[in-house]
Amino acid sequence: MMTIRKIGTALLAALAFAPVYDSAEASTVAGQWYFGNWACRIDGRPAKMRWRVVDDPQTTCSGGVCTSTSGVKVVGHFSDNGGPWVPLKATASGSTTLSIRYMGAQQDNWFLRYNANTRSAAGWTTWQGRRFPLSCADRR
Repeated sequence: MMTIRKIGTALLAALAFAPVYDSAEASTVAGQWYFGNWACRIDGRPAKMRWRVVDDPQTTCSGGVCTSTSGVKVVGHFSDNGGPWVPLKATASGSTTLSIRYMGAQQDNWFLRYNANTRSAAGWTTWQGRRFPLSCADRR
């Protein structure tokens, strides 16, 4: 009995310090129609759009105890006519629709509707309250 108790105690002590791995990786997330690289036209000008799923680990500490969680997030960017990449935020999406928040200096709401037959999306951007055409073709 004494030997079993010692082994059991040692095993429990070892397990207490063993790391637990139970996480999702960005590569295992189901894709949406808008994920990937897009060749776009914004009010007639060439542009690029990209959407990625990236790992988003979080760690919070309280006193001497820290908790880590694993997760993912969707990250979008837009480059107008070769300009710098500006963050985009997907505010709502459906099987053929995407509502976007342009996160540049003048934030605006955008919209795209996807056509699976042509692998393209058309919609609009806004700038200073006016709508302008936006069209994108899937580059995959």
